[in-house]
Amino acid sequence: MAIQVIRDRIFQIETEHTCYQIQADRHNILSHLWYGPKTGGQVMDYLQDYPDVGFAGSIADAGNDRTYSLDTRLQEYPCEGTGDYRISAAGLEDSRGLDLRYEGYEILEGRPVLEGLPQIREAGNPLQTLVLHLADKVTEVTCDLFYVVDEENDAIIRSARFENRSGRPVWLDRTASLSLDVHHGEPVGLITFTGKHNKERQFTRRRLEQGIVSAGSTRGTSSHQQNPAVILTGPDTTETAGWAVGAMLVYSGSFRADAEMDQLGQTRLVMGINPYGFRWKLNPGESFQTPEAVLIRSDEGLEVLSLRFHRLIRQRLIPPRFRNRPRPVLINTWEAAYFNFDRKTILDIARQSADMDIDLLVLDDGWFGSRNSDNAGLGDWEVNEKKLEGSLQSLIEEVNAAGLDFGIWIEPEMVNEDSNLYRTHPDWVLKAPGRGPVRGRNQLVLDMTNPEVVDHLFQVFSKLLTDNHITYVKWDMNRSLADRHSDHLPEDRQGEVHHRYMLGVYDLLDRLTKAVPDVLFEGCSGGGGRFDAGMLYYTPQIWCSDDTDPHERTLIQYGTSFFYPPDTVGSHVSASPNHQTGRRTSLDTRAAAAMPGTFGYELDPETLDDLEREEIRGMNQLYRDLQPLIFHGRYYRLTNPGQGMALWQIADDDRVLVQGLVYETEPNALRRRVRLRGLDPKAVYRDADGMRRTGQALMTGGLLLPLTSGTDAPVTVILEREKTQ
Repeated sequence: MAIQVIRDRIFQIETEHTCYQIQADRHNILSHLWYGPKTGGQVMDYLQDYPDVGFAGSIADAGNDRTYSLDTRLQEYPCEGTGDYRISAAGLEDSRGLDLRYEGYEILEGRPVLEGLPQIREAGNPLQTLVLHLADKVTEVTCDLFYVVDEENDAIIRSARFENRSGRPVWLDRTASLSLDVHHGEPVGLITFTGKHNKERQFTRRRLEQGIVSAGSTRGTSSHQQNPAVILTGPDTTETAGWAVGAMLVYSGSFRADAEMDQLGQTRLVMGINPYGFRWKLNPGESFQTPEAVLIRSDEGLEVLSLRFHRLIRQRLIPPRFRNRPRPVLINTWEAAYFNFDRKTILDIARQSADMDIDLLVLDDGWFGSRNSDNAGLGDWEVNEKKLEGSLQSLIEEVNAAGLDFGIWIEPEMVNEDSNLYRTHPDWVLKAPGRGPVRGRNQLVLDMTNPEVVDHLFQVFSKLLTDNHITYVKWDMNRSLADRHSDHLPEDRQGEVHHRYMLGVYDLLDRLTKAVPDVLFEGCSGGGGRFDAGMLYYTPQIWCSDDTDPHERTLIQYGTSFFYPPDTVGSHVSASPNHQTGRRTSLDTRAAAAMPGTFGYELDPETLDDLEREEIRGMNQLYRDLQPLIFHGRYYRLTNPGQGMALWQIADDDRVLVQGLVYETEPNALRRRVRLRGLDPKAVYRDADGMRRTGQALMTGGLLLPLTSGTDAPVTVILEREKTQ
């Protein structure tokens, strides 16, 4: 049993490698006892030993016991207004605060379904769920804490559901998905993934000091600037040693993760919907469900933590029908033509792409309405038959005849003011009353809190996808939310706009992906502005970044790899000089950077010479051969890009791919050496030249890399494991 009840009021969750303990104490406060390696059956309540700390008040129930203070104790789900001055997980807009006390528990086989939210799926080995029932007798608000246990992946999936059992409305202003308190004893580090458009998910590590460090977004999306996934570490944690706890929010909207080190050296992590601007009204009898957050712990370094998250995402998050389905090598028309194309342009790209052994052509922005720039037409999803010189389906048939499948770009959530949709429904956008709108890319945001808007979009896009032979959709979202007002919602629910917006997006995604289940959807938000576990529930891959410069991409993909496996990463070979940085690089450099992902092209085939076309044919053949390894193998970060090269390893039981870029080639230098990981020490591995080495040798002595020349020099080494007789 993954979940055990010990002495009636102590709850123990065990996964394959970890143990998590909770106690309902004598005052019915949920105390956090332990999250770490298995304890050999030991209950860790003996660590709950607290002195009388000055200015740390005690709850009324404690009487004269001044050692009992919620400002010092490790708690499972701390609330506002209880004398705990640290960051809290839950709160009401109520001067009486919120004081949730333990009332009971349930243990469920399987997991409850979260209506309208992405969630870890019930797939593969069975899950088990612990539900802890809490209640505040004064405000008559209840809270159920959910702990869904995935033993195999060492994952504990947390969420909370609030219910108003009083006879009057209440307003929630803080509803975290998880809170985790960490014992004192050693310094704690925090890893976050920061950035901006074209430079997402940059690995950022700091040592926590007394105070609060926040990572979050108020943009209505998970954002380019921060990612809803963070890691707590020990002081000396490396890729292969030390403890690390990863927390990944299964959500795509405004979020916050706060890490606080308190006056006693204890650390608290709280993660969930961003409380900034959040105010959720609960009428009597109504409930509110938070998004899920996944906790995974490793005591063998960051590498094992990543491997566990990768396995969880592959097994239990992405749509099951795409887990083992080969993905196409595609070409996207955006950097080839931008808005400036006609039918001949598209067919020329298609024929040349087919000649280079590409599988799929994606028609990007500009195929609909009056969309000849990014200033008009967004929202008018009627095919521009004048521009395409015929129907969309007739164009698709010609592309198919050339030997390619057909994909299309859409941006459902946005609208230009210069569009028929906006002129007809100006009330369908988010806009503060009495003020001019905040524009982004000269577009406004449709009010996805309004079911009428969602229904309209479903009708438009389901018709598009059923009337035309489209096999792939790139779903884009090219601005952040700014105006927080919906004409659809009453004034006392305007604090719900951001979350209801996200629920509307999830509703549309759910309905569309079910209506056309064989269509491959790729998420995008100006590149990686919504690269998160919430979107991966609906779209098995996400465009990693609009920056396709191979040097920059290795930095972006390095940060991405800590939580997200390579088969979720949209990565393409683009033109040289690169359209984002102007950097010139070779085709094999660009291919090496794009290979650990879903692979494709962002370039104009017309600009390529015969030698480059032949090189692309070879790259496509190599990628197809390697795709099963890339999509199902174990991913290892062999270097940190700060070491002057970005190298990774992907291995399964038969093959090993060592790949990456050496940023600078030194003169008069020995060949670089890198130690491989995760191999069978007794097995023999053979390279393309027939050189044989044992796994033990490769993991201890290492692999000598090929000689390189120039900057951003590509490295690709494939090792085959010899079969034993």
